[in-house]
Amino acid sequence: MFNKLKQFKDLRSQAKTLQSALAEETVEVEKDGVTITMNGNQEITAVDVSPSLLSPEKKQQLESAIKTANTSAIEKTKRIMAKKMQSMGGLEGLGLK
Repeated sequence: MFNKLKQFKDLRSQAKTLQSALAEETVEVEKDGVTITMNGNQEITAVDVSPSLLSPEKKQQLESAIKTANTSAIEKTKRIMAKKMQSMGGLEGLGLK
């Protein structure tokens, strides 16, 4: 039983290490006048919108650009996460088999 608790503690520690490493990564994506900056934990840290998209007539275009930029940023962070996990030994390195 204590062995399982130790494994859980080790797994939790490795997950925190991975989360800290990902927080240091930054992804920036620009799509159709919207720039989204996101850290490796998929937290948006900045959004920049072109002034040309700020008129009421461009609302739908702005919404679309935000969604597209966000989706692209998430995909980039997923690739970074996969590389970090692989460099840490993959799922086996995290105690999962």
